[in-house]
Amino acid sequence: MRALTWTGLSPPRPAMVARMTMTSKMVALRRMNLRKGRVSVRATASSSAAVSSGGVVEAVELAEIGEKSKKWKWKGEYSINYFVKSSPEEVTPASQTVLLVHGFGASIPHWRRNINALSKHHTVYAIDLLGFGASEKPPGFSYTMESWAELILNFLEEVVQKPTVLIGNSVGSLACVIAASEESQRDLVRGLVLLNCAGGMNNKAVFDDWRIKLLMPLLLLIDFLLKQRGIASALFNRNLKNILTNVYGNKDNVDDTLVEVIAGPANSEGALDAFVSILTGPPGPNPVTLIPEITKPVLVLWGDQDGLTPLDGPVGKYFTSLPGQLPNFNLYVLEGVGHCPQDDRPDLVHERLLPWLAQLSST
Repeated sequence: MRALTWTGLSPPRPAMVARMTMTSKMVALRRMNLRKGRVSVRATASSSAAVSSGGVVEAVELAEIGEKSKKWKWKGEYSINYFVKSSPEEVTPASQTVLLVHGFGASIPHWRRNINALSKHHTVYAIDLLGFGASEKPPGFSYTMESWAELILNFLEEVVQKPTVLIGNSVGSLACVIAASEESQRDLVRGLVLLNCAGGMNNKAVFDDWRIKLLMPLLLLIDFLLKQRGIASALFNRNLKNILTNVYGNKDNVDDTLVEVIAGPANSEGALDAFVSILTGPPGPNPVTLIPEITKPVLVLWGDQDGLTPLDGPVGKYFTSLPGQLPNFNLYVLEGVGHCPQDDRPDLVHERLLPWLAQLSST
């Protein structure tokens, strides 16, 4: 499951609700023996500078994203914000088209540390899901995982118009999984890259986790409280930087820019209602039931310091078992990385992602 932080990444996990008091215990439990072969237990940067600062990565300026973003009308009704970047002179037959899909409470700028690295050899699209970022937040809309998956497929059909590698984080990963499982014979999806995939739209999705069972009465109370607008507003206005610090392994990347990336859209009109609808709505399909249907190449990257979707939780355990069972799966565990690997340690993500994309054309 991913989790909710009222700061944006994915919906919350009991440990977060309990103010991360269980984090140290969960980290200790996470030392597990993974299978050999296509599972890499460790992925670390080679230079000390990269280790201490998260690597030297050229990020796209927020101003560039804001100025060059475009709008697309989904179903002729809802305004969807998206961004495109590529380097035409570097595009080759091996180049891919990729679509970046953010997690709960996040938006296109959460990929600012990845867009330049990817766009050197690939065409990069990034999208704000309905209810997030600069996309529309329609009053009374009932958000579901299925509606986001439909949005992704429609975007590929109407805007991208070519087979695309879907790259998602948290809830965005799950939306990509659903989209890939539903594309049928349309050949819209070229492959999947899942970064700490969520188990559902909110905590109700992973009821077989003992931590969820233990705190379910509290989570139901939180559902009730979130529907009280005054209380919900107070919760979402907690100290965002402290919450983000609990979500990231690399604390250096929890800076003022990240706070701006999350807080800006979260304070826009309709954002609070969207967050509450998502956190109190149906969890949607579980990736465990969908993954076996996917035959396209899949790369899974998982931060081992994730307290929201931990490796020792049901979803984490399921994904780490897949490379030994499904030939189209590759999985790497990223050491010292939290719930949002693409922003937490982009250097480690690029180290695995770029070669995988390069060899995709030959598979």
